Amino acid sequence: MNHPLFSWLTQRAAGALLHPTALPSRQGVGVLGGAAYEFVDMLREARLSYWQVLPLGPTGYGDSPYQAFSAFAGNPYLIDLQALVENGLLSDEELNPLRELPRGRVDYAGLYERKWPVLRQAYERFQGQHTDTVADYGSFDTFCEAQAEWLQPFAEYMAIKAHFDGKFWGEWPDDLRMRPRDGHPLIDELDDAIRAHKFYQYLFFGQWRNVKRYANDHGIEIVGDAPIFVALDSADVWSNPDLFELRSDGSPASVAGVPPDYFSPTGQLWGNPLYAWDRMRANGYTWWRNRIECNLQTFDALRLDHFRGFYDYWSIPADAKDARSGQWRKGPAMELFRTLHRHFPEAKLIAEDLGEMSQGVFDFRDQTGLPGMAILHFAFGGEGDNLYLPHNLKPNSVIYPGVHDNDTTRGWYHASPEKVKDHVRRYLRVSGEDISWDLIRTAYSSVSRLAIIQVQDFLSLGTEARFNTPGEAVGNWQWRLQEDQMGQMHQHAPYLRELSTLYYR
Repeated sequence: MNHPLFSWLTQRAAGALLHPTALPSRQGVGVLGGAAYEFVDMLREARLSYWQVLPLGPTGYGDSPYQAFSAFAGNPYLIDLQALVENGLLSDEELNPLRELPRGRVDYAGLYERKWPVLRQAYERFQGQHTDTVADYGSFDTFCEAQAEWLQPFAEYMAIKAHFDGKFWGEWPDDLRMRPRDGHPLIDELDDAIRAHKFYQYLFFGQWRNVKRYANDHGIEIVGDAPIFVALDSADVWSNPDLFELRSDGSPASVAGVPPDYFSPTGQLWGNPLYAWDRMRANGYTWWRNRIECNLQTFDALRLDHFRGFYDYWSIPADAKDARSGQWRKGPAMELFRTLHRHFPEAKLIAEDLGEMSQGVFDFRDQTGLPGMAILHFAFGGEGDNLYLPHNLKPNSVIYPGVHDNDTTRGWYHASPEKVKDHVRRYLRVSGEDISWDLIRTAYSSVSRLAIIQVQDFLSLGTEARFNTPGEAVGNWQWRLQEDQMGQMHQHAPYLRELSTLYYR
C-alpha cells in the first residue's frame, strides 16, 4: 500500500472557530485590532492551540466570505482604523461615523457607505508623507513588488469595477471584459485608484501578519479556509479567463453546484465557473500552486472547502434553471495533490469532506493523507453505522459539534425531532439541559486528533447567534461577539484547561 502524501496531524489538540468579522469593536465590524489579540490571549489561557477562520477575501454581493472578489486578496473591512489614528493617517473624529453602526451585528450596507471614504482619506494622507512605510508593516513599494502577480490585476479590477458603479465585469465595455494585456487608457486614467487598492491590501496584510505572529508566538496556529471555486465576478476570472470554462464572450459555459439529494430535489445551483482542468494541467497547475503558496503564507493550516470537487464535480449547463441537468466529471485528483506535495511537502491541509461522498472520494482523501471532518450534529437520529458517531471516527480527522453553516448546538438541539434528542441523550448519557457543553466534552473525548468548537457553543448561545443559513441569500455573516461575552470566555478557561488535561489535548 502506498504511503499517504501528507501526514501532519499527529498530535491531539483543540481550537476555536471564530471569523474575525465577529470580533468586538467600535468600528461596525470585527477588525485586526485589540480584540484579535485579546482573543489569542483567551485561546492560550484555555489551552486551545488553533484558531480557525473563514475565508478572508474581499466580499461582494451577499457579503459571503465564500464569494470573494479575489482568491488572493484580503478584506479591507478587517483593517483596524484605530491603528491608523495612532499612526497619524486619520483623526479620531473621522471614526465617529463607524462608531454609530450597530455593535450587535454587522450592518454591511452601513459599513460599505462609511468605511471606504475613511480608508480613502488614510490613503490620501499616506500619499502626502515622505515615507513609504506605515507602522511596522514594512515598505509599501516592496509589498507591491513582491505581490505584483496577483495584486496588480486585483487592484485594476477593483478600480475599474468602482468606475462602472460596481457592475460585474461581464457588463463592462467589450475591450475591458477580459484584462487587457497591453494596457488600456482607462487603466492609465485610474492609476491613483489602483494604487489606493494596493494600499488597502498593504494595510490588511501588515495588520494580519502582526496578529498571526502574535498568535504563533503564543502557541496558537491559525487555520484558514480556501473555497474550491472562485466567484465569476472576481479578479481571478477576469485576469485568467483561459483557466476557466468560458465562452468567447466571457460568459461561463458551465457552472458548479451539487446534484439533487434528500435535502434538495432540484440540487443546488452555485453558479461559480468551472476550472479548465486540462489547461491547468498543461501549465503545471501554476495558478493552484500560487494560490496555495499565498494561503500557506497567510495561515498555518488550510481547510480545502468542497474537497470532493477535486475528485469529481457536478457540471451544470450555464443556462440551466436548476442543478438537475448536470453531470459528474472527473477532477485532477491525485495528480494535483502530488504536484502540491512536491512544492509544499509540509503543508497542513484539511479536507472538507462533508455531504454525499462516494467510496472513491474517501479513498482519494486517504491517499492524500489529509484529515477529514466530522460533525456531531449529523451523527444522531439514525443507525449505529453513522460515520459521525464517535465510535466510528478515525484519529486522522477534525471533529466539530457544528460549523458556520450549522445552527448553534443549542439551537440545533431545540429544533431537532424527538427521535434525535432521544438518541443524543441515550448515546451520551446526558439530560440535554446543557447540550452545548455535552457536545464540547464529546468532541474533546473523541479519537479525532483535532477538536474545533464554534465560539457560540462555548457560550451556549441559541439560534440567534447562527452565523450562516445555507440557501438564504440575506441575513447571514452578521453575528458578532460582544465585549462581555469575551469576558465569559475567559471564565470558561479553567474548565477548558481541565478538559485538555483529561483528554490529552
